Amino acid sequence: MSLTLQEIDRIAHLARLELKAEESERMLTNINGFFGIVEAMRVVNTDGIEPLAHPVAAFQEVQLRLREDQVTEPDQREANQRSAPAVERGLFLVPKVIE
Repeated sequence: MSLTLQEIDRIAHLARLELKAEESERMLTNINGFFGIVEAMRVVNTDGIEPLAHPVAAFQEVQLRLREDQVTEPDQREANQRSAPAVERGLFLVPKVIE
């Protein structure tokens, strides 16, 4: 898959970007280069390969350093919500912002 300059211009228009001609050409080269890398990766046979949780796990065992969850702060929800203009069932109410 590769894009054309017209498609780059259309994408820029949809994104509300104003690109100069040289910027469009550079963007075309960069995006088509990215698509080339993706296509090269697609041809690699990955049948039977298990996904890794961490890239280092491919060559050494990874021990995740996780700590136990501990409550360190007291519950101050009511005190924090006293100054809120509107609260319902412990949640802040805000005006609708999407029309």
